[in-house]
Amino acid sequence: MELIQNTPEISAYLAASDVIDHEHPLVRATAATLSADAPDAYAYAKAAFAFVRDTIPHSYDTGDERSEMGVPPAEGWGRVTWRASDVLGQRTGICYAKSHALAALLRARGIPAALCYQKLGFVHGLVAVKLPGEERWARQDPRGNIPGIDAQFRLDREQLAYTARPECNELDYPVLFAEPHPVVLQCLREAADRPHLWQLLPTDL
Repeated sequence: MELIQNTPEISAYLAASDVIDHEHPLVRATAATLSADAPDAYAYAKAAFAFVRDTIPHSYDTGDERSEMGVPPAEGWGRVTWRASDVLGQRTGICYAKSHALAALLRARGIPAALCYQKLGFVHGLVAVKLPGEERWARQDPRGNIPGIDAQFRLDREQLAYTARPECNELDYPVLFAEPHPVVLQCLREAADRPHLWQLLPTDL
């Protein structure tokens, strides 16, 4: 699938914003820590991906499933995060929020990062990265691995959390956004808590 920038200027995929706030001190400090052991852009991007995937639990994995089993949810499980610095600070977020955090960490080190999406039973959020010397964007999925999901940072081929199945009316949206899609951002901002967020999740863009 050919990925298409919705904004032709590559600078748009490096910009800071209210959502991808990579000028925030916490984002900068996290980026500095990750870059300490990363000799080049590839090593840094892979380290940032692993950090977001593995150290920031996906909200669903720490909340609803525990409640349904009669186990108290993890502390703060009801919070809804969407700003990159909040995702890093509160260490929680759904796929969209985790993608915002990864995009911010990449942009903090001058690596173009885009937001992109899949249509599954819901709209799923991803990140696309364009490393120096690479002609193509490469999609990555920092959702977080659980049994049955094994997303990895790869440039040679995609290894995402989910594969869109056309026979099930699923698809990969080809557009690369410099900022979150308005439908996605609206649901995050309007959700009062996690249960409310599940009711607002978009099923299409």
